[in-house]
Amino acid sequence: MHPTAPPRPQAAPPVLVTSRPLDEYCASFGLTRAQLGHLSGPVLDCPGGAAALAAEARALGCEVLAADPGYALGPDRLAALAADGRAVMADAIRRDPRRHLPADRRHRPEKYLRSWDRARHLFAADATAHPERYVAAALPRLPFADGTFALTLSSYLLFAYPAVFGPADQLRALRELARVTAPGGEVRIHPLYDERGRPCPHLTELRAALRHHGITSRVLATPGTGRRTARVLALRPQAPRGARGAPGNADGPWAAPRTDPPGGRSEAPGMYR
Repeated sequence: MHPTAPPRPQAAPPVLVTSRPLDEYCASFGLTRAQLGHLSGPVLDCPGGAAALAAEARALGCEVLAADPGYALGPDRLAALAADGRAVMADAIRRDPRRHLPADRRHRPEKYLRSWDRARHLFAADATAHPERYVAAALPRLPFADGTFALTLSSYLLFAYPAVFGPADQLRALRELARVTAPGGEVRIHPLYDERGRPCPHLTELRAALRHHGITSRVLATPGTGRRTARVLALRPQAPRGARGAPGNADGPWAAPRTDPPGGRSEAPGMYR
């Protein structure tokens, strides 16, 4: 469950490091504290960055393992990079608060930023006290066994940085996230747009390729943390033939409104082969 991570180069990650709190995770991914507290297995946060999810969710009875190549730098260095990320977000909020803040926080952006400060300090303390919960690893290859996690979350990476993750890289990473997720569990990915707010132009083709590999998907509408309803890509790994899925209704504990009709099976598009 807590493998020894291989050595990684001591370099800063090529993406913005953030320190988001538990409540922001719940809003972004369409989750509740109650859902997290009732999970039958652990949660993977990949990439975890300097977020407080692992530290805060423990109080709910939820075990979270975070994976991020930046953990090879050590908690203090990653927290310092997250402080830089906080400064970037503060500048973005000043320029366009409607895009980056929910309506009820636009008059008090400093309160939102303080939540990041608190999360960053919680991360640094927790990663120092419990380093086994923070694994230095990077997509598209993770050092976890098949079906390890009841829920896998991935935020602000795969679609946010198209220069880092092209279509083929996205497919490999999504298949890997599905691989480490248990049948009956779910993978959730957010956001579905890049750093300039442009939606992924090949999401339909990507979902068709996932179907080709036995991974079903749906797009969910969640409250989000910005001016618009957030869209989350939810994946379900295919259960082995004869295996029993999660108890409850067809969506188990993950029932949420679908924003698109279910698609049929198709062959994988050429660019993903």
